Amino acid sequence: MPISEKVVISGYAETPVSRARTDKGEPRLSAEEYYAMALNMLLKQTGLDKKDLRGQGVGVAGAVWPHAEIWSAELVQNLGLEPKYLVRADHGGANCAALILSGMLAINSGYVDHFLVIGADAPMSVSGEGPRTWRYELDYLMPFGMMGPNSMIAMVMRRQMHLYKYGAETYGKISVTQREHASLNPNAYLRTPIKMDDYLASPMISDPVRLLDICIFVNGGLALLLSSKSSGRKITEKPVALRGFGSWHNPGSDESLQDVTVSGVVEASRQAYEMAGLKPSDIDFFNPYDDYTAAVIMQLEDAGFCPKGGAEKFLKETDISYRGQLPVNTGGGQLSAGQAGMVGGFHGFVEAVRQLRGEAGDRQVKDARYGMVTSLGGLAYGGCFINNYAFVLEGGI
Repeated sequence: MPISEKVVISGYAETPVSRARTDKGEPRLSAEEYYAMALNMLLKQTGLDKKDLRGQGVGVAGAVWPHAEIWSAELVQNLGLEPKYLVRADHGGANCAALILSGMLAINSGYVDHFLVIGADAPMSVSGEGPRTWRYELDYLMPFGMMGPNSMIAMVMRRQMHLYKYGAETYGKISVTQREHASLNPNAYLRTPIKMDDYLASPMISDPVRLLDICIFVNGGLALLLSSKSSGRKITEKPVALRGFGSWHNPGSDESLQDVTVSGVVEASRQAYEMAGLKPSDIDFFNPYDDYTAAVIMQLEDAGFCPKGGAEKFLKETDISYRGQLPVNTGGGQLSAGQAGMVGGFHGFVEAVRQLRGEAGDRQVKDARYGMVTSLGGLAYGGCFINNYAFVLEGGI
């Protein structure tokens, strides 16, 4: 039996999010508290106890703070978990995808029957200097005025505009549509609908990147439970299958001058479609990693929904709302629901599971069977994203 028929997602959890605005009555909690909250929510949903996870697998994501080198060991102590298999991801926005892949392989091998994927972060509760991402920042970016990812993605977005003649409204459609989805998501942080004029009037942060092109940081925690198919069916009547997956890292490594408008999602999605026996036209909704609108457009192209350079035409002709031909980031994505630091990429997977279980409420995609989630992590120095993943999920199995 292939791996795509052996592993399911049997449970999920997503905590309320916050920006720690105590002046507005929002909680100011630590990453550890959000981890505990996410675990308790997952156990309640699945009807399991912590003892049921003893001797199973656990995958944890790093957090902005604390950022200990033994974070996974510290965390299982905090949570009272006793796994046989423990892994930690340091893949940035692709943390969740990397952990899911590790869990699938562990279950497929027969080493464990369940694998808990859990992540939480509290970047809005951190005081003082945060962690350094990588040395490129200190040595080659900041001395020349490149102030982090916003400056780096601005070069990617400008290149897209130059090569493919994209106008600002192309990026604006992503922002406006995802805010509509967030308005229907009770757990999204930004829920007030916006119009194109609001997008165009938003402040320029790093030309051509506007404020509404950028995700919003929040505190929060999320979790998924992977199980063998037989065990998953004992937990829920609505397991979600992982029909296909693919990954690719450090694309274009042999090129001195890379095309920064192309990501490794080209190869990762090819693998995922091939494993699932599907093509882009079979996908009912798409949840791409969305730290920036430019990244969403790149993944629409690279995952095969439109040709490279064809995103503007595609977005003019295609309804990407939850009602449309290809719903995109139906929970609002990180642009509006919020990016919980190093675990922002969990949101797309949790939302996909919700949709495929028919539990997305007013933003439910009608008759959703197949969803694709893509993940990016580590915006490269002189290139595109380092870590690239694609997954095809199936409901109604």
